[in-house]
Amino acid sequence: MGPDDWLLLCRTVRFGDTDAAGVMHFARLLTWCHEAYEESLERFGLSAAEIFPTPSWPAPDLPAPDLPAADSAAADSAVTGLAATDWTAQPSVAPVPVTVALPIVHCSADFRRPLVCGDPLAIQLRPRRLDPGSFEVNYDFSRGGQAVANGLTRHLAIDSLSRRRCPLPPAIHRWLEASSLAGGIQPL
Repeated sequence: MGPDDWLLLCRTVRFGDTDAAGVMHFARLLTWCHEAYEESLERFGLSAAEIFPTPSWPAPDLPAPDLPAADSAAADSAVTGLAATDWTAQPSVAPVPVTVALPIVHCSADFRRPLVCGDPLAIQLRPRRLDPGSFEVNYDFSRGGQAVANGLTRHLAIDSLSRRRCPLPPAIHRWLEASSLAGGIQPL
């Protein structure tokens, strides 16, 4: 597996991504940036639970849906696709708590050409470590080889409890290191 497997992603502009004028709504670009970042991590082999905070288990008891007793099992199954006894099921293995959060502390977007429903997009990610506790990801969006937009997200590692700066987690360090090899070996 090479860096293009996790740094070059594709998507299509959907109708829900557009505004009343029929072009991509400006806010969608940053959503696509974050989704591309998440997908890149997954393709690299990092699960969302390794990177992003998840609820601790066991989850608090949830109130039962307000449905008539005779129909509740059928309603649960129809709405969720799960049997009535499964809707509060806990995972069999509790996730390892994420102790480092990676909030976005800066973002930007530049729009070069309008995008409309059905446009195919290629998204090239260019992650770069800034210092031991922060990194940024540049996103180059193209359609048919023509640049249409650019985005940037800058992330800072903080301890989830104290909210103070800390080093990047090892998994992100590995992703950044492997991603930097896409352009040849570069100094840290």
